[in-house]
This record gives sequence, structure tokens and C-alpha cells, in this order.
Amino acid sequence: MHFVDAKGILTTSGGHCGMNIYRGCTHGCIYCDSRSKCYQFTHAFEDIEVKQNAPELLEMALRSKRKKCMIGTGAMSDPYMHCEEELQLTRKCLEIILENGFGLAIQTKSDRILRDIDLLDEINRNAKCIVQITLTTYDDELCKILEPNVCNTKRRIEVLEKMQERGIPTIVWLTPILPYINDTEENITAILNECARVGVKGVIDFGMGLTLRDGDREYYYAALDKHFPGMKERYINAYGNAYELPSPNSQALTRVFKNICKSNGIMSTPKECFEYMNELPERYQQMSLFD
Repeated sequence: MHFVDAKGILTTSGGHCGMNIYRGCTHGCIYCDSRSKCYQFTHAFEDIEVKQNAPELLEMALRSKRKKCMIGTGAMSDPYMHCEEELQLTRKCLEIILENGFGLAIQTKSDRILRDIDLLDEINRNAKCIVQITLTTYDDELCKILEPNVCNTKRRIEVLEKMQERGIPTIVWLTPILPYINDTEENITAILNECARVGVKGVIDFGMGLTLRDGDREYYYAALDKHFPGMKERYINAYGNAYELPSPNSQALTRVFKNICKSNGIMSTPKECFEYMNELPERYQQMSLFD
């Protein structure tokens, strides 16, 4: 872990603002796209870069904005990595978002987010808060291999349930689905049935597969050699050096996905999920527990 003074904290696109308080990650997920060379890391991925002045930058940025909007975080670097327990920069930024009346769309794989459920609740009552959780693998033992340094899927489902109890809307990222590993109807069905049970608002799927770039690919293939002997060769034979690696079962899995979402009133396209997450109504009514 090392500390830097960042020049800025918010990026703006289409009226939506995003921020990353940290760079790098300690969760160890074998498929992580953020390891890719295109993101130009100049330090080891696990050597977390901490933007120590993030709260001050956020305060200045929000005070200068003429119109309230949703603030997103977690797309590139999880805001609840191990270092957040000590540093509490994410919590400080949430306090600033609350104080300034902005909305929040926060994404994580970690149950550390429950530490801040009081703030998330207040933001949701005051403006709008959406908690996004990534779920890929229902089987606990497989989850430990794919996402080794973070809580398992069943614990993340408990997080979703606790958010629902507070009336905080949730979105699930059902991605990536790894060919020949977790791309089974049993896995997808188990995850989605739990999403329906705990009242998830929407599920984001980008096509039941995996993407690999330079940097990410090498790390992923090394993990395959370690945990799934012979699997790397199977990937190379099937996909070569492709960026998009769709599951051979993608059509069947997509049908299962669409059917379960439709029968449970869950948003199932990225477009409608992102529109919902980016929208900050002038008078946001907290989601009813009975919706």
C-alpha cells in the first residue's frame, strides 16, 4: 500500500459522476479485468494506491456542482478492500455525499459494506442509494478458487438481504461467467433464485462469458494452470487470443436468465439497469419494502 495526492477524484460522463478512491485490489479474483495493461498500472496490482486526499477533493467537487447527481464508485477498484478497514476513506466520502445531498451507486464484492449501512440508509432517505453486488459462483468451494480473498456468494446474498430490509435498492452484476467453469444452468439458476428471494431490483449480464485483455489474460491462465490443469489449453484451442470468450452454453444460460428475471419482475438489460442507477429524481421516494 502506498499513498498519493490525486489531482482530481470525479470523472463525468452523461451526467453521471464516478470516482475511484483506490487503485489496485487485494481480493485476488482470478479473472479481474482491472489487471489489464491498458489501465497502465505503474505499480504491482496488490500494492494498493491510496488517494489519501480523496475526501477533500470530493468535498470541493460536490460543492462546485450546480446540479445534484448520482455518484458512482467501485467500477474499477473495490471501495471495501482490506485497507478500508483501517483507512475508512470510503466511509468519509459517503459522509460527504450525504452532507451535500447527492445520490450514490456503490459496487462491491465485500461484506465490509455492512459497516456503512447506516450511512447508505441515510443517503437513500435523503437522495438515492443503490448497492451493487457482484455474484458469479454459487458453489462455495469454487468461489474460494475464483474469488479467494473476499466473502463468498452466500454471504454477499446476506448483504443484499440486509439492504432490502432497509429499503435500499440493489443491483447484481452476474459477470463474468467463465467458460467450462461456472457456466452451468445450475449455477445461474441458484444465483438468480436467490436474487428474486431477496428482492434484487435488476441484474446486469453482458452475454454469459468472459473478456480477456493483455495482462489480465496471463494472470487468468496462470490461475487455470494452478487450479484447473489442462483448462488453459482448452481455452487456447477454443478461443485463441480473442478478447470476447462467450460460454458454449451462452444461449441456454441467457434463456434461463431472461425467464427468471421476467417471472420475478427483475430488470434484465444493462440499459434499463444503468438508466435506473444514473437517475436521481428531484424528489426520490425511498423504495417500499412491499414493492
